[in-house]
Amino acid sequence: MARRGKKKGRPVSGWLILDKPVDFGSTEAVSKIRWLFKAQKAGHAGTLDPLASGMLPIALGDATKTVPYVMDGRKIYQFTVRWGEERTTDDLEGDVSNSSDLRPRETDIRALLPDYTGVIEQIPPQFSAVKIDGNRAYDLAREGEAVEIPAREVEIHRLDLIACPDENTALFEVECGKGTYVRALARDMGRDLGCFGHICALRRTYVAPFGEDDMVTLEELVALEKVEDDAERLAALDAHIIDTGEALALLPHLAVNDQQAQRLRCGNPILLRGRDAPLPTDEAYATRNGKLVAIGEIAQGEFHPRRVFGG
Repeated sequence: MARRGKKKGRPVSGWLILDKPVDFGSTEAVSKIRWLFKAQKAGHAGTLDPLASGMLPIALGDATKTVPYVMDGRKIYQFTVRWGEERTTDDLEGDVSNSSDLRPRETDIRALLPDYTGVIEQIPPQFSAVKIDGNRAYDLAREGEAVEIPAREVEIHRLDLIACPDENTALFEVECGKGTYVRALARDMGRDLGCFGHICALRRTYVAPFGEDDMVTLEELVALEKVEDDAERLAALDAHIIDTGEALALLPHLAVNDQQAQRLRCGNPILLRGRDAPLPTDEAYATRNGKLVAIGEIAQGEFHPRRVFGG
């Protein structure tokens, strides 16, 4: 019987909230962070286009089990729309596909914003990761295929016009739910205003439950490569890691004792008694001394673990 090879890297776990620079892909960023931290495993919670900057939550080790909870969280973007041109990619990378000499008035832009708030129908960009008959839309678009991508519902919690620096550009901030394409917002607003438009700058500032104060720049992390002592360098890097359980901050929380933690890590339910016992819920998480133990369900007076985490 073949023996399993030993995993390469350190069993480091937690979240690294990267302030991704422009012209750096999300996959490239994850690979760089995994290499810097010598981590066994890493993944990100929500792709950022190379032309976009800002928050890219990267999960290390066991934290990869909590990626779906961050993917589902609200997000905040600041973006600049350049009026007068629609592009094939809905951003600066694409070719001009439509153009206009018209420019929108600020009053017209503000009057349009309520139409883009709440649950709306949105057609993702041709150059997007949406799958069409098993193929990524961007792969088909690069091959010159014009694909029909069906509209889908997305939720826009708010869309604010921040400034109009000149007649050609407008700065917005949007708070939105999972699956929203900000590039599509720029494209559709440009069409509705009769002047066309595309994204010329995009920055993500928030992915629930993480905020701007949690971010660290790639430059800061790379600078630590100069530290010659391995242990000292890795300790300095690890100081930027946020505990895995922080990704679940929006879920109901249960603090457990050592005996309960042991039962949960073995996959067994624990009894919840007393008037302060939590209410039934499909999703909750349990911690011991601030460290994540399990994610599970509270039902019939018990917490049933679905995913467990090491001590």
